[in-house]
Amino acid sequence: MSLTASLDASSVTAVPGEETSLPLQVRNSGTTVEEYRFEVAGACAAWTTVEPATLSLYPGSAETVQVTFRPPRDPSVPAGETPFGVRVVPTSDHAEPVVPEGRLTVAPFTEVTAELVPRGSHGVLRGAHKVAVDNRGNAPLTVALTARSGTERAGITFTRPELRVEPGRAAFAELRVKPAKRLWRGTPVLHTFQAVVAPPAPEGGEPPAPVLLDGSYQQEAILPRWLPRALILALVLALILTGFWYGMLRPAVKSAAREAITPEVIASATSGPDRSGGQTGGQTGGGSGGASAAPTPTPTPTPTASVKPSAKPSVKPSAKATAKPLPPAEPSSAQVQVRDGVGGGSRSGTALTVPAGKTFRLTDILVQNPQGDAGTVVITGDGGSRILTLALENFRDSDYHFVTPILVPAGGQVTMTVDCRKVGRPVNAPVPSRCAQSLFLGGTMQSTRS
Repeated sequence: MSLTASLDASSVTAVPGEETSLPLQVRNSGTTVEEYRFEVAGACAAWTTVEPATLSLYPGSAETVQVTFRPPRDPSVPAGETPFGVRVVPTSDHAEPVVPEGRLTVAPFTEVTAELVPRGSHGVLRGAHKVAVDNRGNAPLTVALTARSGTERAGITFTRPELRVEPGRAAFAELRVKPAKRLWRGTPVLHTFQAVVAPPAPEGGEPPAPVLLDGSYQQEAILPRWLPRALILALVLALILTGFWYGMLRPAVKSAAREAITPEVIASATSGPDRSGGQTGGQTGGGSGGASAAPTPTPTPTPTASVKPSAKPSVKPSAKATAKPLPPAEPSSAQVQVRDGVGGGSRSGTALTVPAGKTFRLTDILVQNPQGDAGTVVITGDGGSRILTLALENFRDSDYHFVTPILVPAGGQVTMTVDCRKVGRPVNAPVPSRCAQSLFLGGTMQSTRS
């Protein structure tokens, strides 16, 4: 073999962020001039260089190159021992490369950062925080967690006293602030504290400075400050409503109740049918001058509870008190169809004639133009008064609903008059000879007699 290469030491220690060099001796044992280049193999190849990068040697001569290690101060380069090799490669084809090997030890370094989240908290019973610890070193470490309060009115505790953090990772620990006494009402109290994150001391060295985190907890009152004002406002509002009731609403209710008790109501309440089926108001007929019925023998009435007469003269029931109420209105409907030809004048049809003694309350109207005719339709009520005037070409079905009913008295008629100008043509049907319209009415029929 015409090439020999060897390291001055088989092992070396490198400190992250600094340079460390290891000499490499190369000897040309051949008979010709040879040029060599160098390649570093192993995990440290990315941050290891050989200077010079190439070397030319005469036969029998030797030179030394420097292998320089520059490990970065970063968690990506773990602390510990790692093997490496340097390939010495001749440029000629007939020579074989030589690979001297060694071991590199990366020294550990410690770099710790911490953060308190949130820095300030508030609450009624306790405050909650989290301490985030970042290990920016290249070796696992266990940090000690302690806290000290700025006052003696609150206790500061961690959920665990120590926290282990891997290189390049972050870990979290909970911190709780509990006040010594509860605050029922008043101004909030501010409690300050300080969290201490202490990294371990390296072997044979001084411990690094601890990380200090300042925080605060604001203790809120259990009873909010706005509660007394809200209670006073509610009490004042209750007093106002009570005064409004006794001053305005209650007298109005009593007055309405007194006005509702009229002589007619009293008479109708006391003049009901007797037990024998006769009328108790027989004296009323005679008193009004009307003809009375022939006297008939009647059994002696059994004494019953009656209204005792007062000093004031009693009010005799009038005719209004004995009048029967009107019967309830009955739903009613009617319809009519009117057919009219073109050019023959208008044609009318009566949908409803109100009977004697009744009134029709019109609430709904439905007009239908199924053929699509063109012309005019007029709907009239009592005495020929117009209710609606419509153009047939504007609709096929048109309905109307009235909130206030239209009254048609006894003897009145609801009529539809059609004036046809053009007969429509239904779809897929023969052409009709005349216009055809329908009217539907809806409402209630009210009797005017008792």
